[in-house]
Formats: sequence, C-alpha cells, structure tokens
Amino acid sequence: MNKGKVVVGMSGGVDSSVAALLLKEQGYDVIGVTMQIWQEENPLDMAENGGCCGLSAVDDARRVADVLGIPYYVMNFRDEFRHKVIDYFIDEYYKGRTPNPCIACNRYIKWESLLHRSIEIGADYIATGHYGRIVRLPNGRYSVAKSASLNKDQSYVLYNLTQEELKHTLFPIYGYEKEDVRRIAEQNNLPVAHKKDSQDICFVPDGDYAAFIRSETGIQDVPGDFVDTQGNVLGRHKGIIHYTVGQRKGLGIAFGEPRFVLRINPADNTVTLGTAKELMKSRVNVCDVNYMAVPEITGPVRAAGKLRYSQEAALCTLMPDGNGGIIAEFDEPMRAATPGQSAVFYVDDSCLLYTSPSPRD
Repeated sequence: MNKGKVVVGMSGGVDSSVAALLLKEQGYDVIGVTMQIWQEENPLDMAENGGCCGLSAVDDARRVADVLGIPYYVMNFRDEFRHKVIDYFIDEYYKGRTPNPCIACNRYIKWESLLHRSIEIGADYIATGHYGRIVRLPNGRYSVAKSASLNKDQSYVLYNLTQEELKHTLFPIYGYEKEDVRRIAEQNNLPVAHKKDSQDICFVPDGDYAAFIRSETGIQDVPGDFVDTQGNVLGRHKGIIHYTVGQRKGLGIAFGEPRFVLRINPADNTVTLGTAKELMKSRVNVCDVNYMAVPEITGPVRAAGKLRYSQEAALCTLMPDGNGGIIAEFDEPMRAATPGQSAVFYVDDSCLLYTSPSPRD
C-alpha cells in the first residue's frame, strides 16, 4: 500500500540516508533531494570539513539513492541560502547578537523552501534525518517532542517550524539510537554507514567567523572599549564581531579574576565585561514567540526551558509580557542568556513554545 509521496532531504550523511531507507520500507513513494545551498567558493572544502552542503555530499547522497533504487535530484537553493542564512548571520553579529545559522537554515531552507517545491511536484510530505518526534495533540495542534534518543535529541533546533510544516513532515529515525542507525545502514550496504557527523557551520569550516564576515562585507574591524557595568573603561577590544555573551577566552585582557562578556553594545561600540556572578540571570525576556502545543499563553505556565542546545532543561515559570513576548522566570539563575540564541520550553516533553532571547536587559 502506497502511503504517499515523500521528498527526503538527503545531506549525504547516514541519518538522512537511513530515513530514506525506512520510508521506502514503510511503503512511501520516496524521492531523494539534496539542497544545493553552497555558494561559488570552496564547496569541496566545506564538505571535507564536515559540512552537509558541499559537492561530496551530493556524490554520497546520489550513491545512496542508487543503492535504494529511488529517484534523486539536486535542487538549487543558493539565493534563499544567501539571503536567509548568510546575510542573517552577518547582520546579527553587527547587531551584537549571536546567531544560529543552522536553525535559520532549518526554518527557511530545509522546510519553507523545500516544502514549497516538494508540494509543487506533487509530494505529500518532506522528511529529514533529524532526531525529533512530531505528535498531534488532543487540541488538534502539532508539536515537536523529544526523540527517543536523548543523546541525539534535536527538538531544540526545530523550534520555529510552523503548524503547516509540521503537518507535512516525517522524522522516520526518531525512535532509534545513533548506533542503531549506523547498523541499519551497514546491514543495507549504504556507502555512508560510517561517515562522520557534520560539525560546525558549513560555510565557515575553519570556525573563524570574524574573518568570514570581513571577507563577505569588506568591512574592517572597528576597535572600541571594554567597559565594566559602571561604564569604566577597562581596555580596548578588536571589534564587536569577535565576541559573544558568555565568552571568557580570547579577550586579550587580563584581570585578577576571570571576566566574561556580559553585553555587546553596537550603538557605542563597547563590550561590557563582568564576573561569573554577573553573567547569571533568573529572568529572561524573550520575543519572536512560535507557539506549538498551544496557540498562546495568557497566564503563568510551568515549563522546562533550555537557552542552548547542549544545556539541560531547567524549571521555570512563563508569563506573557503584554507585548507579544514572554518573561521566563527560572527557579535557579541561568548562565549567559545570549541575544540571538534560542530558548526552547517544554511541558511533558512536548515543545510548548519556542522563542529567541530578546536583547532587552
């Protein structure tokens, strides 16, 4: 029985390859697609450094599709990737924020753009190799819940998917551990069974974000002042794009005790430094709310929140702020709530709502 047509976003890695295999075994009409998002410069370098968007990724995905006997295509999303991911990445750093380009790529490229084109060719669903789970709740809404593999759970990075996108998305490997996925790939002779996972940002394979931004914009760094919370000048910094909230290493300035970046102030080109204690906050103002399990909150809600992907969820109380955002009051102070990063809130392991920390203090 054919369960419908599904376009699988194939990155050339083992997770998306096994996702395509499982969907075919489950009776779906599977089409493999790799999203061509790299720009003209150094696509091979990006793949060789663990990225998911270089030419070798296309070669690996095509070989997997041949083994599976499914149609395979490369779709060009270069313009969308430039505008929605790279330009956003650069702009956020100049605003003194710390962006997460992989999350932007998920939202605007891997879902919004791919889903639109997939529906155009008659697909019913899109699928990826993410470790997450989509549930439909009694109120009729769709939500992302934590994967069975908590070590690989990727629900955090899926925070801004819409109800329509969730309705048309499948996560076939949600119930598996990583070692299970590799074993399935090996048993089915998939050539990527032991391929290493992608790491870091694909378009900055060497991790030098500031150098990438300079090369893209032609704008040279503008040095400014390090200041304390009272406005006293502590020294000189080399340009705000070199720093992120919570950073301690690489400041180029020494004190009797460790100092951390507390704030980045593009208006006066200053970077505020402080102690570890000053970096901790119990109250976090959040904006750009994307509700999943509920359409909104109107009063206090108990939840568990994460301010970073690798962070353990911590208990908190959520309240609407009257301006479309919310206030998260954590039971225990949280370290380095960073403007531009994402806060994810869960209730009963379902994603209640997702937001980004506001730059407001």
